[in-house]
Amino acid sequence: MNLMSVDGYRARIAYDPEIELFRGEILGLNGAADFYGRSPEELKQEFRHSLQVFLDVCKEKNIPPRKAYSGRFNLRISPVLHQEIAVRASSEDLSLNQWVANVLERSLADSSP
Repeated sequence: MNLMSVDGYRARIAYDPEIELFRGEILGLNGAADFYGRSPEELKQEFRHSLQVFLDVCKEKNIPPRKAYSGRFNLRISPVLHQEIAVRASSEDLSLNQWVANVLERSLADSSP
């Protein structure tokens, strides 16, 4: 996973061959902020700078920096998969929602850096 963390914020990192630089995009913001660097050290330094500029603008405009999430989202899956998930949830005496939330939480824990 190409993620970098600074002060509880995370950014997706990708290499841009056109400009021969790494590009970072800070995730989960109530707006957009990106940064560039040639090395991991430079990238982290630019991440900190870009984040601070973003936070300063948010403070100046009285805008919360992080995007708010409701905890709800729609998921479209095949009827066959829906049936299998429903059967497994029932077999564990869980609601469909709780079963899926548990699976997602385990998946994130298993893939943590």
